[in-house]
Amino acid sequence: MRDDRLYNDADLAQFYDLDNDWSDDLSFCRQLAQGCGSVLDLGCGTGRFAADIAVTVERVVGADPARPMLDIARNRPGGERVQWVEADAKTMRLGAVFDLVVLTGHVFQVFLTRADRLAVLKTIAAHLAPEGRFVFDSRNPALTEWREWTPALSQREIDHPRLGTVASWNDVRCDERSGIVTYETFYRTADGHTFQAASDLAFASRAEIAELAEEAGLVVERWLGDWHGAPCDEGLSEIIPVGRLG
Repeated sequence: MRDDRLYNDADLAQFYDLDNDWSDDLSFCRQLAQGCGSVLDLGCGTGRFAADIAVTVERVVGADPARPMLDIARNRPGGERVQWVEADAKTMRLGAVFDLVVLTGHVFQVFLTRADRLAVLKTIAAHLAPEGRFVFDSRNPALTEWREWTPALSQREIDHPRLGTVASWNDVRCDERSGIVTYETFYRTADGHTFQAASDLAFASRAEIAELAEEAGLVVERWLGDWHGAPCDEGLSEIIPVGRLG
């Protein structure tokens, strides 16, 4: 796994919240968190979800390996109510369990090998309370959504509070042998300076995720195909397992 500058470089991390608004996955997980006494947000990024639910959830932990993202998380409104942990989801062990463990934003896809994906699922299992639940998401590989991450189709503008209007776009390539998709993210400021990072993603099938979940000691109770609750289907964009300990 490459050291992804998109998250590990403060110059790039500053664009994350501007380029990624609150979305359906976070709304769904916020509903799951209702009534929970403790929540672990794995791959919490800039901490938007963790800080939001910490208003009503007594114990919230946000974990991420990228220090620049956690720096943003700690300084966001409500960040003082969350315990922030700099850690790798493959190996993290906090010695605590939670009513809900979430891994959203397609973070599951940054784990590029079967062994790494299994390790992450074992981390989820290790931190689940006996009656706890988990949820995570991965893009449906059958739709080859990554083919749309081209400069022509991904052009957008971002309003930055200091830099003004920033042009942004992506580019993409796929290693047909490994199935690993590498996408590049570009941010160009009005003075012509360009910030750039390359990121790698894997697209695991539902069958593989089911096998790995069972191996990790997890039971999937529901398979969803979107964050509105539709059942998982080949024609829908997401693979979202919701479940508990086995």
